Amino acid sequence: MYAIIVHGGAGKLKDRSKEVKVSNGVRRAVLRGYDLLKNGSSSLDAVEQAVRVLEDDPSFNAGTGSVLTFDGKVEMDAAIMYGPTLKVGAIAGVDCIRNPIVLARKVMEETDHVLLEGEGARKFAKLMGFEDYNPVTEKRRKEWEEYKEKLLNGEYPTWPKIRELIREHPELLHGTVGAVAIDEKDSISAATSTGGVFLKLPGRVGDTPIPGAGTYATPYGGASSTGIGEGMMRTLLTKTVVDFIRMGLDAQTAAEAGINFINNTVKLSAGVIAIDNRGNIGFAYNTPYMIRAYIKEGMEEPVVAL
Repeated sequence: MYAIIVHGGAGKLKDRSKEVKVSNGVRRAVLRGYDLLKNGSSSLDAVEQAVRVLEDDPSFNAGTGSVLTFDGKVEMDAAIMYGPTLKVGAIAGVDCIRNPIVLARKVMEETDHVLLEGEGARKFAKLMGFEDYNPVTEKRRKEWEEYKEKLLNGEYPTWPKIRELIREHPELLHGTVGAVAIDEKDSISAATSTGGVFLKLPGRVGDTPIPGAGTYATPYGGASSTGIGEGMMRTLLTKTVVDFIRMGLDAQTAAEAGINFINNTVKLSAGVIAIDNRGNIGFAYNTPYMIRAYIKEGMEEPVVAL
């Protein structure tokens, strides 16, 4: 049974008017991936194309519309993983391309490496023919100016207290995107893309491009996570969820167990989506919302929820 689930980030929507935009965004993404699965394409193609749709939508924190670092730049991360072979490609700290997920797949298919970062990733992008692109939107620039001023004015006095900013403005967590799919050959893939955490220190890399933290897929299952990446890196959330699946849990129970592990250990904001090799879909989160959509073989319309 083929199926796909996507997420558009965990957090809270401060502006309720955005609900329609983000709901429509994940709906378009999941239908793009599902159309490919229906026509016999691989789960790898499905998750890549679904994430591309979300990267091109400025409502999300990935690709166009990525959030800015403390010094006002974009540093995007992405990863894609093919479960049957455990092949994975990832990029980190990229600032001048439109679709980081496409570059991550190039790393997987055109190199012997797993992860390229910074200047090396930028040079590789040029080698692969990627055109220069500025993903910064005027909206993100204005948000950066507003929140940086608050930080510098002492409302959030030290860097470890950046969590205070996120607690007061949980909408800043919203936007990391991801997809997990299983195709008609029962092959599972996962993909994740993000602009990172608002006002992060330059050079900070989150969970998204780290296999087992933000993105993971095996023959047993696949998962993509969202939230504060340091929590996923410390718990290896997506590998934990997939390991639960390997030990016999269905995708929903495994996702819930993964978030329970987060809640009982690092206690940071997190969400995860998953699919197991029986085609079961799962999701769980400890934030007010996690924007998501899924559709399985035989369904006429996707389920879209906040």
